[in-house]
Amino acid sequence: MKKISRKRFIRQGAAGLAGASLLAGCNTASKEQSTQTSFDPDRRYKWNMVTTWPPNFPILGEGCNLFADWVGEMSGGRLQIRVFGGGELIPPLETFDAVSTGTAQLGHGSAYYWAGKVPAAQFFSSVPFGMNATQINAWIQSGGGMALWRELYEPFDLIPFVAGNTTPQMGGWFNKSIDSVDDLKGLKMRIPGLGGRVFERAGGSAILSAGSEIYTNLERGVIDATEWIGPFHDYIMGFHKIARYYYSPGWHEAGTALELLVNKHLFEELPLDLQVIIESASFRLNQYIMAEMEAKNSEYLQKLYEEPDLEIRVFPDEVLEKLRQTTEELLQDIASNDPKASKVYDSFKAFKALNKPWSALTEKVFYNSIS
Repeated sequence: MKKISRKRFIRQGAAGLAGASLLAGCNTASKEQSTQTSFDPDRRYKWNMVTTWPPNFPILGEGCNLFADWVGEMSGGRLQIRVFGGGELIPPLETFDAVSTGTAQLGHGSAYYWAGKVPAAQFFSSVPFGMNATQINAWIQSGGGMALWRELYEPFDLIPFVAGNTTPQMGGWFNKSIDSVDDLKGLKMRIPGLGGRVFERAGGSAILSAGSEIYTNLERGVIDATEWIGPFHDYIMGFHKIARYYYSPGWHEAGTALELLVNKHLFEELPLDLQVIIESASFRLNQYIMAEMEAKNSEYLQKLYEEPDLEIRVFPDEVLEKLRQTTEELLQDIASNDPKASKVYDSFKAFKALNKPWSALTEKVFYNSIS
């Protein structure tokens, strides 16, 4: 397969958004002529998908590859998608901008990566002490969240779709026992997003680093602790070889939602059946990633329990309560400084409050009964 240079990729994407037809052989068609809203079995589309994940990253990157296959199969080959991992054509964290400008038609990542650009976006990813995977899916898809999410992305010419969830994450790897709030003071931890800001307010030092740098930084003492994802991905990274303590729960990411980004202008030019195929494939990807994460984390937790020098622990109640209180203060500050974030946060809180009695009566009682 011929390699596409980054400059050529960006140039082609910009030209496509300006109005050039995506159909091979129709490059001279006007924007009006290229718009297609009815079924045409002979028309073919070739789209590119950029992601925040390394190429073929287990479950998440692999899921994007499957998404492309599913769309191709369901469309009978009329819509072909080529997937590029982070760094192959653009840096991972430029995914949002690439799809917004039409440089790529599709992207996959998580909304908290765009917090600097759209502060309210992180509510559609993960909120410390927020909601689990089932609850955040319910809020977005059936509790009013999706309308707010699409309204938030509208100025960027983007349409978001739910497309995966990491399910519960772990609290991280530490080379120091965490017995009290005082043990957080001055602790250097690799932890991004809202969780990182909470950690800093609680007395720690949040360090940002690429995934490829975490192992070396922890091994050499550049950081004292790190969070990543869960037992499956953490085991692959080898953290159990260099850290003594593995803590639960992942208070910062109880169920991190992932998103499919689609350029709105180009999406609406597709025939209706192809639009529905993309949406349907995103729902399938959502379920696939959640199921794989649950299965693989269950399997690899057992492997970690077999590691003789590793202690798997739960954070003390005192530490969790401090982090919870700090989270509430931070979220209030964010909402008070951003009307859009305030609107989304109100919806988030309202659904969480509505769901709490139901979850307490069912899931909480059930899990306590089988513990």
